[in-house]
Amino acid sequence: MTTGSQKEKVCELCNTDAPINKDTTWHLCDSCQSILTTVEEHPEIVKKVWQRLQFDPILPKAQPVGIMGQEDLPDLLDGKRYRVIDRDRNKWYLSISEVEGKPVEIFASTAFDRDHELQSRISNLTTITRIISLILRHIFMGERITLTKCLKQIQRSSRQKNDLPDMLYGVLSRYVKEEKIA
Repeated sequence: MTTGSQKEKVCELCNTDAPINKDTTWHLCDSCQSILTTVEEHPEIVKKVWQRLQFDPILPKAQPVGIMGQEDLPDLLDGKRYRVIDRDRNKWYLSISEVEGKPVEIFASTAFDRDHELQSRISNLTTITRIISLILRHIFMGERITLTKCLKQIQRSSRQKNDLPDMLYGVLSRYVKEEKIA
């Protein structure tokens, strides 16, 4: 006998003829409903069970997807510019360069470039945007990220001796062995 919320149908997961609980998206028997609830509430269990039963990763290894089959950026890129205001009421301009509609570079600038108080913030911001751009090119163009490439971007963002990017470059460059940083 079925109740008002149950009726005879085939369970969408196990294909058994059993009373079906109809929630908003699935027609499931009681056993499959219990499994679904567990997966929703504890997704880490799925990974654990999968690895034990299948002996291989639950997801395939990521393969870089290149845009236009190139690793170097074209000389001319499409882009968008955004004007934002920080908590100190300074106006900042964020420019996003795109290849095939995907972000591959980000730049930030302000009208206060000559203000000495902001020089440190700007060099730190430049470092952040250069590293983010490197990550974006890795994600959307399959560009390989190396310590040498990171160091090059950090070095280029330094505005004066002993600012944070300059110090980061000095310390991290010790980890590059027999590799020329261009």
